[in-house]
Amino acid sequence: AEALIKSLEMEGVDVLFGYPGGVVLPIYDALFDCKTIRHVLVRHEQCAGHAADAYARATGKVGVCLVTSGPGATNLVTGLANAWMDSTPMVAITGQVATNVLGTDAFQEADITGITLPITKHSYLVKDVSQLPTIIREAFQLAKSGRPGPVLIDMPVDMSKAEIDFKYPEDLTIPGYKPTYKGHAKQIKEAAKLLAGAHKPIIYAGGGITHSEAWDELRKLAETVQIPVTTTLMGKGVFPDDHDLSLRMLGMHGTRYANYAIMDSDVILAIGVRFDDRVTGKVSTFAPHATIIHVDIDPAEISKNVRVDVPIVGDAKTVLKDLVTAVQKIEQPHGDKTKWHELIARWKEAYPLHYHQNGVIRPEYVVDTINKVTKGRETIITTGVGQNQMWAAQFYSANTPRGFITSGGLGTMGFGLPAAVGAQVGKPDSVVIDIDGDGSIQMVSQELATVAANKLPIIIAILNNRFLGMVRQWQELFYDHRYSSVDLDVGTPDFVKLAEAYGIKGVRVEKIEDVEPTLKEAIEARKPILIDFMVAREENVYPMVAPGASIDEMLGGIPGASLSQMIDEEVEKRETHPVSTRSK
Repeated sequence: AEALIKSLEMEGVDVLFGYPGGVVLPIYDALFDCKTIRHVLVRHEQCAGHAADAYARATGKVGVCLVTSGPGATNLVTGLANAWMDSTPMVAITGQVATNVLGTDAFQEADITGITLPITKHSYLVKDVSQLPTIIREAFQLAKSGRPGPVLIDMPVDMSKAEIDFKYPEDLTIPGYKPTYKGHAKQIKEAAKLLAGAHKPIIYAGGGITHSEAWDELRKLAETVQIPVTTTLMGKGVFPDDHDLSLRMLGMHGTRYANYAIMDSDVILAIGVRFDDRVTGKVSTFAPHATIIHVDIDPAEISKNVRVDVPIVGDAKTVLKDLVTAVQKIEQPHGDKTKWHELIARWKEAYPLHYHQNGVIRPEYVVDTINKVTKGRETIITTGVGQNQMWAAQFYSANTPRGFITSGGLGTMGFGLPAAVGAQVGKPDSVVIDIDGDGSIQMVSQELATVAANKLPIIIAILNNRFLGMVRQWQELFYDHRYSSVDLDVGTPDFVKLAEAYGIKGVRVEKIEDVEPTLKEAIEARKPILIDFMVAREENVYPMVAPGASIDEMLGGIPGASLSQMIDEEVEKRETHPVSTRSK
């Protein structure tokens, strides 16, 4: 156990999110004497995973969590799956029953390495204690290199109690593990020619830019060639949302102009993305006229979902540097992009993100106000999952990397609050705001105790519509308003009283004129606060691509139009839109 803690110190770990239990008592006893690692006691093991996940995203370090065996380990599964889907570097340490009773269904035994096999980059069951320092060294190396991801170390209690002569390995080679960082020179040269000569190019950037810290290179390429940039949900912040070349987010709830642009483009540079279904919509109709360049460090992602023309396996930062150099060496005239920029400007003017503020608090207005009052401040936004997440993605302008942290691939309700804990612990000087839903936060509301106990100045902004909002929206649009098991109006707690029960200030906001001053006061106070915004109950997230539709076939997002008018407009648009060769 002492060797385990010493190994974590050698890896530069300064924070450990965890929850103790029987078989990890030797580890916690060793941790008691450790002066360099802060332990943050969460109130549920799932939240240890989410906090470590967000800590990693906010800081760029490896997040670390520690839980006990059996239900402690299985409670962590969702946290591991979330980190796996979003490629977050994380090391999870689980306790395990003694090796002599493994496989006997001993008390609180669970085959956690078997359970988590599909959702970890690698896992270890420690059976030879002399290998522990090497295992930890390898775990951190695997977690943060190549395509990042969670690594699990399962530690039987007798291994924690054993003795070893401690020596931490300096050099490490993992047989068979050699991620490709340098892109193929010929492919990069071909990509540079395509981008320079294109008339309607677009860059589609994702979370891989964050992991590689390639945001400066991305911006340089975009500005050098004057290419518009759209980002995924996981990529928010890698290119400033307020930049003239920004198309903001694309996909199911992306901007109309981003979706139109990618569908009308002639060359797409997709970098650090995986062409997930929320972006592509109907795959057979995705970007029908485009030559696609795909850069990813994971070769398994290339042409997995969408066939690409120029595959480049490599690290985003390294490849982008080489792409900029290659573009700058091209002497022949570049393709004229003037008409492309003019067309996009018209789309932006015709289809801005918008909402109607008329008497009741619109959730979009709350996010818009958060965006306004945090300008110029070092801010990190975390979110729950559902409508609150999409409104945050649409109306909060992420202009710096690592400033927008959300659950992308897994879509984990309850992520926002423990993520705010991890982000605030990792970045104590930042303003951290959890934009959450009344449904999402009830999955993890016990973490208010973690916030209070650690005096974390997190602002918890609940967009309270007393519904499971996104499910209700789908039931309205696709199930004839048959609201089945989504009404939370009865049984939802008084969030203000709940916050106060944990020793946190709670405020309820019911008037539009109170939204901005309440947020400003919360930011200046630098103390934990929960703000319960009573928003319009049946507000919908628009634009929206219906399931199975092409991403240029969107509902809503047309200023001043009713839903029926929006649908009529969409049908008419599909008959005249330049990329729509498909039938209605």
